[in-house]
Amino acid sequence: MNKVLYAFLIATTLISCAESYSIQGSSSVSQLDGSKLYLKAIKDQELKNIDSCDVIHGKFRFAGLLDTVKLANLYMDDEPLMMPVVIEKGEIEIHIDNTSRTVSGSPLNDKLYEFIRLHDQIDNEMNELSHRQSQMLLEGIDEGVINRQLTAEAARLAQQEDSLVTNFIVENFDNVLGPGVFMMMTGSYQYPVLTPQIEDIMSKATKKFKEDAYVKQYYQTALDIQARQNGLVDDNVKYENTDSVGNAR
Repeated sequence: MNKVLYAFLIATTLISCAESYSIQGSSSVSQLDGSKLYLKAIKDQELKNIDSCDVIHGKFRFAGLLDTVKLANLYMDDEPLMMPVVIEKGEIEIHIDNTSRTVSGSPLNDKLYEFIRLHDQIDNEMNELSHRQSQMLLEGIDEGVINRQLTAEAARLAQQEDSLVTNFIVENFDNVLGPGVFMMMTGSYQYPVLTPQIEDIMSKATKKFKEDAYVKQYYQTALDIQARQNGLVDDNVKYENTDSVGNAR
């Protein structure tokens, strides 16, 4: 009896000492009301449910014990909402409306969504170039002048985006944001490739970053594909990649 009581006290103490997370959410999007939301993260190269909750009158809440900090994605049933969420200690808040989606209230989420804000700003400027082209044509500006000016502007924005992404990953090599943004960056590729940007990142990478499961597999597969393309390995080798939310291509 004493042994059972002692074991119970030990278990209770461990639970009370464990860190927890709390995520409060609000949404003004009518389609979400009454739906079930999931936090999903990649574990052992598979996308797995971490937590779930119902949206009731535009409100929802996730909460639980925190064994390790994770970068998850928010889903409505099986549909990704394209909202990364760092599950970490703190009072995290999610806000969803028709024009913006934000996560705040903890250090890594604040850092991630400031990065996303800056990245979206560059994307908006890039998208604006086509509108500027039409406007300049209406103003009677020579087409050659327009093309040179907008090509230079597009190159500047592309370089700005590369620097933003590279610097963010480098600054966050040793937490979940570095590998997470690396996965987002490479998820759109048809197969793992070694771009100058990726080679630059890997040349600076810490051991912890290189040992991340996704980074390690991506980089090794990209090296193998490059070797095959250079005629150094058998052409019969087959590869597959995963996208930014862990789905096999």
